[in-house]
Amino acid sequence: MNAQEHLIGDLDDVLASKDPSARAEILRRVTDLFVHGSGRFTDDQIELFGDVMSRLVGTIEQAARAEFGGRLALVSDAPTGVIRTLAFDDAIDVAAPVLAHSGRLEDAALVENARTKSQGHLLAISGRSVLAEAVTDILVERGNHEVVSGAAANSGARFSASGMSILVRRAQDNGDLALCVWGRPDIPRHDLVKLFVQASEIVRGKLEAADRRRATLVRAAVAQASDTIQATARAGSSQHVQALAHVQRLHSLGQLDEARLLLFAREGSFDRTAVALSLMCDLPIGLVERVLVQNEPEQLLVFAKAIDLQWETTRAILALQAGRGGVAKDRLNQCLASFFRLRPKTAKTALQFYRQREQANRSPVQ
Repeated sequence: MNAQEHLIGDLDDVLASKDPSARAEILRRVTDLFVHGSGRFTDDQIELFGDVMSRLVGTIEQAARAEFGGRLALVSDAPTGVIRTLAFDDAIDVAAPVLAHSGRLEDAALVENARTKSQGHLLAISGRSVLAEAVTDILVERGNHEVVSGAAANSGARFSASGMSILVRRAQDNGDLALCVWGRPDIPRHDLVKLFVQASEIVRGKLEAADRRRATLVRAAVAQASDTIQATARAGSSQHVQALAHVQRLHSLGQLDEARLLLFAREGSFDRTAVALSLMCDLPIGLVERVLVQNEPEQLLVFAKAIDLQWETTRAILALQAGRGGVAKDRLNQCLASFFRLRPKTAKTALQFYRQREQANRSPVQ
């Protein structure tokens, strides 16, 4: 420790100097000494280094702070107080390396930083190898497009239920972000279907506005694209594969009935409910999935009435459609009135229309 003691002995003289280059030089030498011995210092020695570094880092110019931060960011036992000071520096070239790489920053510090600092700080955080839910919750709420895309593309990021909901909502009108979300294995598949359905409406609107005379062909093309993407998502989902095998087996044995459907809906099983409705209504699974994630209940009410479901079962499916927030009381009362007002014959006619339309939409586009 002789070299360190010599440096500390010169510290007061350096701090008394008005020359920032002298302070930067002494900090560089202290940092050299610390990096060289990293992994062999005791906690007391690390604290001593931290005290010296803290006294110097606030007295040097931005370029020197940035160089210092870049070196210390990758040191596994860097003094935590110094790391925090660097992470909260207003200059992003100082803070970014530490925010992106330092393992000495705890989640609490990252949360505080994400809540209070600039978009540049948030972008640096979004690139960390591991991101906890508490951190990503703030990134998707406060972050701009670049920040949110960075978090969505980060395989080490974890999202809470509310964070994923915000992420899906923000991706609905942003194609690049939507692709990032589609690529995440931890996003629930019903959220992915919801994302594509709502995003496809925007795409469809733009295409139809560009050439209204070809609106029919556009709708057919979008329907085909929707089926292709949904089919790809289903094929990559082990939950869907298991649900399909289970429900198809029940159907082949004559055991797929309203009681089973009610059980699936009450369990909150999107995949089993979708497959069951598809088989019971004789409709393509893609259409049923899209209906289950839409905000409007009318088609679900038609399906339910057409296959003679009771209100209890219909209400359970509406609750599944509504998702985490549930169905508002007023909305539920409106659905109840519509359900009992709808005639079974009318519903069966509408269901047949849906079947024919789906078949027509999937005819080859000339």
